[in-house]
This record gives sequence, structure tokens and C-alpha cells, in this order.
Amino acid sequence: MDIVGPLEKSARGHQSILVVVDYATRYPEAVPLRNTLSKTIAKELIQIFSRVGIPKEILTDQGTPFVSKLMKDLCTLLRIRALRTSVYHPQTDGLVERFNRTLKSMLKKVVSRDGKDWDMLLPYLMFAVREVPQASTGFSPFELLYGRNPRGILDLAKEAWEEQPNLGRNVVYHVRDRIARVTPIVWEHLEKAQEAQQVYYNRRATARKFQVGDRVMVLVPMVESKLLAQLQGPYEIIEAVGEVNYKVRQSGWRKPEQVYHVNLLKLWRDREVALVVLGPPPQGENPSRQVGISPELTPDKQAEAADLIEQNQDVFSTEPGRTTEVYHDIITDPGVKVHVKPYRIPEAKRKEVQAEVEKMLKLGVIEESHSQWSSPIVMVPKPDGSRRFCNDFRKLNEVSKFDAYPMPRVDELIDQLGKARFLSTLDLTKGYWQIPLAPGAKEKTAFSTPEGLFQYTVLPFGLHGAPATFQRLMDKLLRPHAKYAAAYLDDVVVHSPNWDTHIEKVEAVLETLRRAGLTANPAKCTIGLAEAKYLGYIVGRGVVRPQLNKVDAIQNWPRPTRKKQVRAFLGLVGYYRRFIPNFASRACPLTNLTRARGPDIVKWTMETEEAFKDLKNALCGNPVLIAPDFKKEFILQTDASEVGLGAVLSQMVGEEEHPILYLSRKLLPREQNYAVVERECLAVKWAMESLRYYLLGRKFTLVTDHAPLQWMHRNKDRNARVTRRFLSLQPFRFLVQH
Repeated sequence: MDIVGPLEKSARGHQSILVVVDYATRYPEAVPLRNTLSKTIAKELIQIFSRVGIPKEILTDQGTPFVSKLMKDLCTLLRIRALRTSVYHPQTDGLVERFNRTLKSMLKKVVSRDGKDWDMLLPYLMFAVREVPQASTGFSPFELLYGRNPRGILDLAKEAWEEQPNLGRNVVYHVRDRIARVTPIVWEHLEKAQEAQQVYYNRRATARKFQVGDRVMVLVPMVESKLLAQLQGPYEIIEAVGEVNYKVRQSGWRKPEQVYHVNLLKLWRDREVALVVLGPPPQGENPSRQVGISPELTPDKQAEAADLIEQNQDVFSTEPGRTTEVYHDIITDPGVKVHVKPYRIPEAKRKEVQAEVEKMLKLGVIEESHSQWSSPIVMVPKPDGSRRFCNDFRKLNEVSKFDAYPMPRVDELIDQLGKARFLSTLDLTKGYWQIPLAPGAKEKTAFSTPEGLFQYTVLPFGLHGAPATFQRLMDKLLRPHAKYAAAYLDDVVVHSPNWDTHIEKVEAVLETLRRAGLTANPAKCTIGLAEAKYLGYIVGRGVVRPQLNKVDAIQNWPRPTRKKQVRAFLGLVGYYRRFIPNFASRACPLTNLTRARGPDIVKWTMETEEAFKDLKNALCGNPVLIAPDFKKEFILQTDASEVGLGAVLSQMVGEEEHPILYLSRKLLPREQNYAVVERECLAVKWAMESLRYYLLGRKFTLVTDHAPLQWMHRNKDRNARVTRRFLSLQPFRFLVQH
């Protein structure tokens, strides 16, 4: 027994379907429901029992309507044994689950456009299902239940309105004899079907047995979607419940003990871990000595860099500073309070929480609180196996006003750095913790732990206004150094064309940080690099390249099976789309898989496989772009295909033309209907507007066919769309090259 729904609400108010299937005869019942209350389900079951009799056993999942007190009382009254599937294992009730799929498929084919009449169609669909012989039994469910074939639509045409004789006692005896003869045949068919299914399933199955005390990982649905699952644990097996079910102890869960099917369990194997204890440097050792100096520098330059570091020991510190330049405020409507019940913390993790709280108290990051506000804490796993102390500020973010201060564009930052000869990178020590909170904002950050209630005195991680406040501070501090320094949140980079000015510029930026009360993490700072890793790119020496570890991740990316996985792959590859010519057209088969109306399980074809490999190979071929030189003339080339637009911006270096970036986008459905010449015009207009940062106010060369521009000139007074495009080109100064 199961419930299908919620479905589109019918004209009669039905929203769900109660599905009941008899295991012996495969006879199905489907009853439309206005709600899924236990009282409603019990009433419908009595109606079914009145027609076919009271069963001895009922198998259901652990849904709330089926495990309620009313259902338990009904089963006790009628002496029905209630069986439950193990959690997250619908295969236990596979018969009804498979019928649900069939039922929904049939409804889709016959329901009207507005979907309001599906409940009226159920009797017709049930009649059709009941009179069709089943593959597992060899007979129709109707015949196995009633001992005769039903009188169906085809029978009506065949009978030619012949009157059926009345059933007498002889007919009843005949029916009993027929059932007695049919029963052995049905069992034989069922056994053969079950053996065939067992052979098919066991081809890919591995027999697993667990012992009491074994530690296992449990496959459970993810919070984002019940259709996605992940392994969690390890947990301890405390009892074997039958041959395929085990009771598992899960400390810290709402239900500390739960029964799982063996297919959801995986044996946990302890791994050897090298423990590295990180702490403050030994007494007498200066933290500033951890600052990196480029090994490519000459000895004289390395000595100058060492002197610079020695003179700024107070800025290079493992302890976060505290600025007075800005305060972060959390603005909420009057009278609004957020108080979320704390999440239960497993006993094994309480020591980690206590240690982190003591550390933050010692640093002055938090203080004891008497606030009416409260947000829960969570311990998030890190890649190295340890856990990060985090706050769940989602409810607080919902009621606080959002700061729309803009973040810097990554592409503009990269363009500034590409031509630099020397680069120095500075990473602020726990950047957010260096910004104090406004007095009225402290109580709003309160969080509860087993040790009590605490609140932040500095800007914590997790507030949606935190990046804007931090970026505003960095933009304010670096405004006098804007020609040679930039920051993306706490990542600061100083760039120079020569060494003599570079040391002076780094010194000036460090002095600004000192006056602001900020410190930089010495282990993450490097002076005098020729090439630097910054925001996912490798910049310097006049070129821009993607980071190798990012490229390796793309090269080893497994083939996606779900829509979310396709989006993740396109998101990672799309970050480096400036390196890939005609990216939009080449990624089109994969982009089509992410349409809103498409299925969650993607249909992988030869076309999508080719696009998948093509994008991988495009980035793994060591692509290199040059940094733009605004003293030289730019060259813009455009192109249009049936599915997308493309452009490349380049410059001459010596006698050779080198690309600066590639640009592309997919055509909208209406744009795919344009004529070829109009698509070419669209490509020119779109490329110029997208690259106006480079092209506006300076002369450049446009490499394209003359036909699109001539066509646009002839039709500028006939078509409003062409007129708008023609006018959009007027601010640009360009020479057309064939």
C-alpha cells in the first residue's frame, strides 16, 4: 500500500491516490483522496475490505499516515499484521512502487490539458490494468481474484448483444474448480518470474554480511533533494534484524536507532592518518619569517625583500588585527527577533566545539551574551578530515537588509595584472574577524553552544552583508594605490613593471594596512613573483593561463548523470570560457540538458559526449592568452553560427596576432530564425557592446564581411530592430577589414 501525490488538484478536490495491490493476484485498487489523513485512508480501506475481504498482512513504507495511532488501532482490531519497509529503501515494496510508475504514466497519456479530470479516469484505467494478463503470473488480476475473465470492451463487440445466462450453483462449482486448477499454474509462473528477477539482480549485486559492532557508512538522502544521496557516518551496528536489515546506532540524530536495508550500508575502514599539529611558532621564532620570497629573484633583490619583511613584522602576523576604519551593522525591522532552536551536537564533537569557543574567547572574537537572539552552530567537515566551526545565520539573513555594494569584476582584475613584471600577494589573517561589529549588531549574532550563549564582537562568516562590508573597506584603503594594487575581498595583489618601484609600492600598501589596524597572514604572503596564482588564474609575464589544478579537475570530471551535475561542470568550465573559442556553440548540447522542463536524469547521447570531451580538451591543451596593452590597437573578429555567436579580441605582438580573450553566447530561439546576414549583424553589435571596456573611446579594427554592415546601412530606416543596432555602433571608431 502506498500514496501517490500530491498531484494537480482535480475539479472535485482530489490531490492524491491511495494505491493498494494484492501480492497474490496482482489486483490493484486506486482510490482518489482529498487529503492523506489517517482517518480518510482508514475509511477507504474499509470500503476495499468490504469487497475483497480482510488481508492478513499489509506492507507500507514509514509514511506518517501509515504509522499513526489510528492505523495501528485499525490493524489491531482487524488482526492485520502491519509490515514496514526499512528507511530509504523503496525496493522492499517494489510491487506497488512499480505500479505507481505505470499508473502515473497512463494518467499522463489520457488526462486533459488542464489536468483537472484525472480522478474521473481512474476507474477506466483500473479496468484496463485488471483485465491484462501479468507477465509474472500468466493470468489477469481479475481472473485470479474472481475465477473468470472480465467482460471487456472487445467482448461487447463480439457478443453482439447476446444475453448472458444466469449464474447457478453449477457455475459456482465450476468457478471453484477453475481456481483450483489455475492456482498451481500461477505459483509456477510466479516462481519462474522471481527466479529470473533474482538472476538479473544478482549479476551486479555483492552479498554482504555485517556483525554486531561493525562500523558502517549509511547512504541517506541529501538535504537539497530526496533524489540525491550521500554516505554519512561511521555508525555502529547493534542488531541484525532479519537477513537483509540491520539496526544502526546514530548518535546525535533525532532517532538514535534506525533499521536500514543492507543495500544502504557500506563497511567503514579506518585509514592511517598523519597528524600534523598546527600552532603558534616556537618561542623566539618570528612569524614574519614565514613570508615567501620568489626564488627567481637575484640575491640582491631577495635581500631587499627580506629587509622589507623585517621592517613590517607587525603587519605580518598570525593574529587577526582590529580596524577602526569601518564597523559592520546588521539592519533589521523593529520588533523582529530570530531565535532558532540549537541543533543537537554529538557527544564526540563537543570537545571540538568547546576548544573552538575557548580559542575565540581568548582572541576576543566572541563574548558571553544575554541576547534574545540565537542562531544554531554546525560543524562542517573540511577536506583534510577536520571540522570547521560555523554558524547557521540563514534565518538572520532573511530578516536583515541586503547590502548591494558591487564586487570587483574578476576579468578586469586579471587584465590589470597580466602585463606586470613583478607581483606580490598579501592574504589578510582571518579577514572578516578584523572588522568590528556595531554595538547594536552584536546581540543579533548570538549563538548557543553546550557551554552557553555567546555573541560575536567582530564580523562573523555567514552573514550575507559581510562580503560587501569587507570589499568596501578594501576599496577605501587601496584607493590611493589603485594604479598598482587591487583586492578581491582579503586577497590583495601589488603589481609593477620594474623592481625599483615594486618595493616602494608594496611598502606603501603595507603602511596603509598598518594604519588601518589590519594584519596579513605570513604563511600566505609572497613577495616578488614573476607569475602568481590569483582568483583561479596564473597571471604574469604578459600572459594569462588557467590554474593547473583547476584544469586537472576538469580533465578528471566524471560524466554527468543528473541535471545538477551538468550545471556544475558547465559552471567550472564556464569560468574559463575566455580561453575557449566559440564556447557557447560548443557547449550547446550540454546547455540544452539543463532546461527547466527537461528530466533530472539526463539523456546522454553521442552529441553530448563529443561536446563534453571537446570542452575538456579545449582547456587541457595549455591555452594561453596575452594581457591587453591599451597603448596598442585592438583587433575584433566576429562570427555567427546557427546556434551561437562568437568573437575574439586580439592584438599584434611583433609580426604575430595573439588572442586576449574569446567571447561567445548561445542564440535565443527567436534569434535562430534570423537570416544569416542578420545573425552576422547581431554578432557585431553584441561583441562591441560586450567589449566596450576595451573598445569604447579608441580606434580598433573590425574583421568581418562587409555584407552585414552594408545590409544594416540599407535597412536602417525600414526595420526598428535594425535601426537600434545601427545606432548602437555609432559611439565606436573602427576600420572594417575584409
